[in-house]
Amino acid sequence: MVLAPDFAANVRDPNDSEPTGGAEFRPELQYAVLALFFIFGGITSLNDVIIPKLKELFTLNFTQAMLVQFCFFTAYLVIGIPGAQLVKKIGYMRGAVAGLLIMTVGCLLFIPASQYATYSLFLLALFVLASGVVIVQVVANPLISLLGPARTVHSRLTFAQGFNSLGTTIFPGVGATLILGSLAAVSAASLTGSALDAYRTAETQVIVNAYLALAAALAAVAAVVWLFRNALQAAPIEQSSPIAGFALLRRPRFGYGALCIFLYVGAEVSIGSLIVSYLRQPSVMGLSELSAGNMISFYWGGAMIGRFVGSFVLRLMSPGKILAAVAVGAVALILISANSAGALAGYSLLAIGLMNSIMFPTIFGLACEKLGPRAADGSGMINIAIFGGAVVPVLTGFLADQSGSLALALMIPALCYAAIAAFGIYARRPAAA
Repeated sequence: MVLAPDFAANVRDPNDSEPTGGAEFRPELQYAVLALFFIFGGITSLNDVIIPKLKELFTLNFTQAMLVQFCFFTAYLVIGIPGAQLVKKIGYMRGAVAGLLIMTVGCLLFIPASQYATYSLFLLALFVLASGVVIVQVVANPLISLLGPARTVHSRLTFAQGFNSLGTTIFPGVGATLILGSLAAVSAASLTGSALDAYRTAETQVIVNAYLALAAALAAVAAVVWLFRNALQAAPIEQSSPIAGFALLRRPRFGYGALCIFLYVGAEVSIGSLIVSYLRQPSVMGLSELSAGNMISFYWGGAMIGRFVGSFVLRLMSPGKILAAVAVGAVALILISANSAGALAGYSLLAIGLMNSIMFPTIFGLACEKLGPRAADGSGMINIAIFGGAVVPVLTGFLADQSGSLALALMIPALCYAAIAAFGIYARRPAAA
């Protein structure tokens, strides 16, 4: 789904004629890093599945349900800089283990959240889980950069991003079967008192079971990564002030680009969060909760396909123009969906995933173009801008509640994409040195 940008500079191996990461070409280490991309992508996309489940169990409106994304993506704002500092202190591999263990703790916190049947405890568990995700993301891209020669770094990052998208495609389908497939015939809205508490405890157990399985998998991956804890110790990590990147916001191109990352992540997450509710509407496709949950994979699968196709197209055309084109395409698809019905409304919304595919790396590349030695600071700021995934979904949910129309609420993501299209036109020419 969302990728933290690379903040590590390539270093020169004295035994090679070109810059490399100075790392051993150990296939098992590379596989472990690819597993990190797969895991944090998949876990992030699971939010789209648990939102409708928690919305029904705790009789939430859309604004309240979007607090799932707010708590999850607030971790990027709160943990982004401390997480980077932690990695700088203990190293890449130990940093990855720390992130995985924090994610495991977050998954285990779903147990008391279910036992007490309290929505706020679920939100706390998601924040802790996301805190680990942020640290793993801070580690993952630099590791890909270090595991090979500089000349192939972009192809390796694209390949790794494909595993991220693979996770976002597979996890929602599995999660929908495990979590939404068990939805009881009764409704929480018809229950009160102890009966309501018992219902919530029983129904949230399926969420607990899914995240307990994730906890076991994360602990196993952490154990594997720990075996490589002494790898890459020779690779230097740039030491800089935690707040050094804020000065870059005064640069119009970078400041606008950071804003667009904020808007892009917010729009992408908002749409993913509404897919189940949107497709269940009788005027759209009238699907069951499980069937609608399975359709989330089409949204993220489109992003995966577009990422691989886009990596080729971006070599042939101006990245700024392509960014503007796909952003306009996203706006057009939202307008088609909001002003139509049936399968056309549903599939045009899902097709936005294809438009999303190249936006994050392209915005990042255009914003950070020719930053030179400030590239690491710029990467840190981009990571913080992912906080848009917390803010925009809540605004979208609030508009849905106030207007009573999910179609109208989609106008907020449409405005985000319109701003991104303008950035693509603005940044279509190379940046000044």
